Amino acid sequence: MLVIVENHPLPRTAAFFDLDKTVIAKSSTLAFSKSFYQGGLINRRAVLRTAYAQFVYLLGGADHDQMERMREYLSAMCRGWNVQQVREIVAETLHDLIDPLIYDEAASLIEEHHAAGRDVVIVSTSGAEVVEPIGALLGADHVVATRMVVADGCYTGEVEYYAYADTKAVAVAELAASQGYDLERSYAYSDSATDVPMLSSVGHPYAVNPDRALRREAVSRGWPVLVFNRPVRLRQRVPAMPSRPVLAATAAAGAVLTAGLVWYMSRRRRPVLS
Repeated sequence: MLVIVENHPLPRTAAFFDLDKTVIAKSSTLAFSKSFYQGGLINRRAVLRTAYAQFVYLLGGADHDQMERMREYLSAMCRGWNVQQVREIVAETLHDLIDPLIYDEAASLIEEHHAAGRDVVIVSTSGAEVVEPIGALLGADHVVATRMVVADGCYTGEVEYYAYADTKAVAVAELAASQGYDLERSYAYSDSATDVPMLSSVGHPYAVNPDRALRREAVSRGWPVLVFNRPVRLRQRVPAMPSRPVLAATAAAGAVLTAGLVWYMSRRRRPVLS
């Protein structure tokens, strides 16, 4: 009797990364405050205020109320900004400002997930104009970020889509449906308790440099806790180990080269017979 065995490929999987304090060591939006000041978008007072906000954020993270105040402040601050000018400033200063802030551990994880065949998705509350170039720098396959309303090429100060808390989890579910990801076999990483909905939506959640609330949640749910503390420029990182096929090809090439060298040396040492 002929038995037909059908090969059903496994569903696709993904790794979802929060950005600030998970992949990079600071707030991505606030990191550009000096550049926005030099570009004439904000005044010195705003620079000082964002520097203080960065300090508070790094010290203890931001709870829901703090995030709401920051959203309102940033939305009001960017009203009237020219979108193209913002994109140009981010592009010009991206490598100088963001590259040194990328956690070596996060970059290695991204490489490992790609090597395992998983898509990498950056899911951030920061604005798309900032997150998308950072995602490209990291080699992300998709980016989910906050989008502002734009009219006549300028921000109106209103938010079109806010990538925060439950809306992140909804975005992850929608992306999974469109891309065919199996969320039960997928991964997610974040530092903030506001991302518990996103972390809960995958089968492999990880708390990274967690704030106090997320640490408590991770302990109660048995989620692994990771500590990232080595920011390093991408160009200065030691390249990841090549995959097994690459290693095999390299070993084979080395064996051929060695054999050839041995043969050549033996020919040189062989006495000439007259």
